[in-house]
Amino acid sequence: MALNKPRTSSFSRNVSTVSTSQVPGLKHGPNGTVFLSSGIADLDKILGGGFPLGSLVMIMEDPEAPHHMLLLRNFMSQGLVHKQPLLYASPAMEPRGFLGTLPNPVSSKDDKSRDHDTEQEKTLRIAWQYKKYFGEQNLDSQRDGKAEYCNDFDLRKPLDRHALSGQCIDCVSLQDSPNLATLYERCSTFLAQIPRFDGNITSAGRISIQSFCAPQCEFSDKEWDMLSFIGSLKSLVMSSNAVAVITFPPSLVSPTVLKRWQHLADTLLSVRAVPDEDRELAKLLTGYQDMLGLLNVHKVARINTQVPIILEATTYSIKLHKRRSLGLECLNQAPVDASSGNSYGTSGSCSVSTKTGALDF
Repeated sequence: MALNKPRTSSFSRNVSTVSTSQVPGLKHGPNGTVFLSSGIADLDKILGGGFPLGSLVMIMEDPEAPHHMLLLRNFMSQGLVHKQPLLYASPAMEPRGFLGTLPNPVSSKDDKSRDHDTEQEKTLRIAWQYKKYFGEQNLDSQRDGKAEYCNDFDLRKPLDRHALSGQCIDCVSLQDSPNLATLYERCSTFLAQIPRFDGNITSAGRISIQSFCAPQCEFSDKEWDMLSFIGSLKSLVMSSNAVAVITFPPSLVSPTVLKRWQHLADTLLSVRAVPDEDRELAKLLTGYQDMLGLLNVHKVARINTQVPIILEATTYSIKLHKRRSLGLECLNQAPVDASSGNSYGTSGSCSVSTKTGALDF
């Protein structure tokens, strides 16, 4: 019997991994994790690849500015571009009207032909030379790899109508769910239509719930009912090929319940507006005038691992690249102005001697 047993090797090819990688909008990560793109390339890089399938993402809103809508629009548009099923819940009476505000992907031709003509010619020359050694297929796959997983969206242009037609889009008004039973049933029915994980992923879904505990909802004062719904939704999403994103204003939730909500989230983010005329912050940070807001990363999902994730930074500035596409950047301290007299040498915090020189810090 031992002679008839086929020989196996630890370097055998994983068939399910190959088939899943061909599905648009999905990317494999470490420890068997499969990621969905957040719609922002910089956020995907910060989180280690994007939002893991089967995870719950919670975004704490800023009560003074709707910056959470920027993240939600990119997340929903990215799913519609990849033709992924979408469920959108909002406290508005007609949530389907929000689909008309979703951004359209930036065309690669317009993005390359305006500002980078000289640099493009150089890179094209180098690319043609490297085709001799690496082949045309490998170079084309690297060039189109970003577009297949994550797109750059133009916030000034609405999403094309053909991207909204013929797709599985379900819109729910939170005002029609006084006890959250209706919303739970809609989410359960939506997730049941997506094929379960059986080693070969063919489709993935997205759930977007905006302003979960808004005052317009009748259940806004039932904190424990909302906590039970979040726990039930997490158990549904955990066993499905979907990602759920919930935004909520933390100021409307008691501190005790807020900590429980944050504990249930696999990925926890928060957005905050930047004051227009904060002179102290303008002196401290570079590029303050170009900032739209700040993004804080409080928690990153860890799937199939106990190793903690160490981020390069936890606070990032929200900016618009070329005044249209959303991007994230690390905060950089502004250089010290010597004319103002505020320097590291005069403070004496990093200098041993009391005398100051040209090279003292």
